[in-house]
Amino acid sequence: MSAPDTRLAPEIAASAWFNTRAPLTLAGLRGRPVFLHAFQLLCPGCVSDALPQVKRIERVFADTDLQVIGIHTVFEHHAAMTPVTLQAFLHEYRVTSPVAVDLAEDGSDIPVTMRRFGLRGTPSSVLIGRNGAILSHAFGIEDDMAIGARIAMALAAPQRATQVPTAHAPAAQTPDEAAGCADGRCEAPVPETRA
Repeated sequence: MSAPDTRLAPEIAASAWFNTRAPLTLAGLRGRPVFLHAFQLLCPGCVSDALPQVKRIERVFADTDLQVIGIHTVFEHHAAMTPVTLQAFLHEYRVTSPVAVDLAEDGSDIPVTMRRFGLRGTPSSVLIGRNGAILSHAFGIEDDMAIGARIAMALAAPQRATQVPTAHAPAAQTPDEAAGCADGRCEAPVPETRA
């Protein structure tokens, strides 16, 4: 887990939404804590660890105003992870929270929301406070107690208007020597910087 970011969370860029009647926006959810979890349906750690953890979070915090949103962010095996496949996956794994399909742009294997949040791969999670600021940003699976404590603190924050940070620059990514799946995480390749 990284230190609190204190910048305003960038908006979700989605090409499609599941499990919601209308697209959600972080601006529209201001005043509520939001737990974003980025996953891929072919990521082993997402299926075995992250999605069960998200279901536990939803169960524990069901009587609160926490909004859980999944971001299906595909940076590999694009042809296999289509919206039709995702819809079947969500049904089979009984995922009921809203899920956005991260917007892919021509010329980039890394989807827009993934880049905006500086996500290194899947599974990843981002906790956003009532004021729209990023409270935590993690790559991989965190301990249930730690993530639960952070969510509880976000829920305990007053529901009043607070000072909102204004910076929109994405978090810097740490380059790694090899991308791929290991230790329950699927790491995205670090995009080349264009001059």
